[in-house]
Amino acid sequence: MNNELQGRAAHVAAIRESAEEEMSAIGVDAAFIGTLVDTFYGRVLAHPELGPVFDARLSGRWPEHMEKMKSFWSAIAFRSGAYGGKPVQAHLGVANMTPELFPKWLELFAATLEDIAPNNEAKVWFMATAERIARSLTLSLFYNPALDDPALRRA
Repeated sequence: MNNELQGRAAHVAAIRESAEEEMSAIGVDAAFIGTLVDTFYGRVLAHPELGPVFDARLSGRWPEHMEKMKSFWSAIAFRSGAYGGKPVQAHLGVANMTPELFPKWLELFAATLEDIAPNNEAKVWFMATAERIARSLTLSLFYNPALDDPALRRA
């Protein structure tokens, strides 16, 4: 059992080391993630459709949210395991959130990356990751399997 635990720890460490090397190779470090989160959410707040939805949910809690998002993106990029939140549950019941807001979120994220990413590889990596996150959240929050079943649609 102890050898199994040591093996798992070594495997996790290897994954983290590989992720750190991958991110370093594309110019991504903790400072970049901090800048990305700060810049992006500054733009979210200024966005005419996204801003009111986010601010209504996070009013008075923006500093905590920003730290949580930095932890989230760091955990994804560096596979650190540092983020322990539940994104789907955090987004359930957000007033005025619609599936149509996710493409706008992605457009704003892409524009932010275009402006601040260190290179094209970083843009591609972060954009692909953001698209997976948006797709996952959209499906989790808004998908209704009945809409895919012609028999149920008629009923």
